Amino acid sequence: MKAEHVLSVRLYATVFGSLLALTLLTTGVAFIDLGGNWNALAAVAIAIGKALLVVLYFMHARYSSRLTWIFAAAGFLWLTILIGGTIDDVLTREGIGF
Repeated sequence: MKAEHVLSVRLYATVFGSLLALTLLTTGVAFIDLGGNWNALAAVAIAIGKALLVVLYFMHARYSSRLTWIFAAAGFLWLTILIGGTIDDVLTREGIGF
């Protein structure tokens, strides 16, 4: 049986505080007009940062085997394909393009 990596309460509290700060940042950016599609881009960038923190620390992927990393990367690749297809669909519609 493999020994599990134990994280300190301080690290969990730091990650939790970071998640709260990023949530407040997302809320703050929503009230600022950055022009164009920059608000959406900023919100997605912050969301990716929050997702990475959750996956790395709360789901313990940071200390997992390489096989777990491969499957996590495959999931993110699939998500990228789905988002790319959605963006492609929106941009190729008549009169909706950016």
